Amino acid sequence: MEKDMEKVLQKAEVLIEALPYIQRFNRKIIVVKYGGSAMSNEELQKNVIKDVTLLKLVGFKPIIVHGGGREISRWVGKVGKESTFVNGLRVTDGETMEIAEMVLNKVNKNLVTMVQELGVKAVGVSGKDGGLLQVEKKYSDGQDIGFVGEITDVNPKVLYDLLEKDFLPIVAPIGLDSRFQTYNINADDAACAIAKAVNAEKLAFLTDIEGIYKDYEKKEGFISRITASQADELVSGGFIGGGMLPKLNNCTSAVRNGVSRVHILDGRIPHCLLLEIFTKQGIGTAIVEDGEAGQL
Repeated sequence: MEKDMEKVLQKAEVLIEALPYIQRFNRKIIVVKYGGSAMSNEELQKNVIKDVTLLKLVGFKPIIVHGGGREISRWVGKVGKESTFVNGLRVTDGETMEIAEMVLNKVNKNLVTMVQELGVKAVGVSGKDGGLLQVEKKYSDGQDIGFVGEITDVNPKVLYDLLEKDFLPIVAPIGLDSRFQTYNINADDAACAIAKAVNAEKLAFLTDIEGIYKDYEKKEGFISRITASQADELVSGGFIGGGMLPKLNNCTSAVRNGVSRVHILDGRIPHCLLLEIFTKQGIGTAIVEDGEAGQL
């Protein structure tokens, strides 16, 4: 009986610890970029959706922006094509663009279904809907990589309308150019642009890494909190490379353009989003404005 009571009290303490965060971020917008391994593992996928749904139910205004790169590669392989990448960006010809849009729409509606199974109303949109994401053709170091878009403008009206009507928007990263040509968009870029456009309180990247290290290769010197300027120092010092480089640049850009805080989280850890937002110590790396104290 005593052990049972201990467990109950521990649960109560967790709820009490979360209370000030729930109060502070009530009615605030949080953008969650969802991708990586957490999308390919069914159990992790359910946990992420449960986390975001809980945020909605306790008063947050979440927006999910999802990727689908692994699933796109799988379907490209099914039709006998081979995925080609230049500097980490998928070369997207016309046929691959059709596959990408099909796959992203499928992923989108699956996520909508999972949210609604938990009792929250959700609506899936792509960046084409309502002119949400306007793009121009993107080049990689001068190389033509096909139908890959660089975001030029965000029209968040459709998102505001959905939030006002108490829906949870789920966004697929596809956009249109001025000639209404469809382009695939890097999901990190889409999440960052949307977070800036809606003045999100938080932008959370669910990734396949724990966060930022001073020495990522050796996994030494984990950084739980860093300012935008300190992040720039890591980049200029050559401590950041590979896929983390554009992600970190997106983070600092968001913080300098109206997003209060950006979080890099390991989406492979169950309920990482709740652990980061509702506990004092957090679980990943938070990028904050230069006026706040960082750690280096």
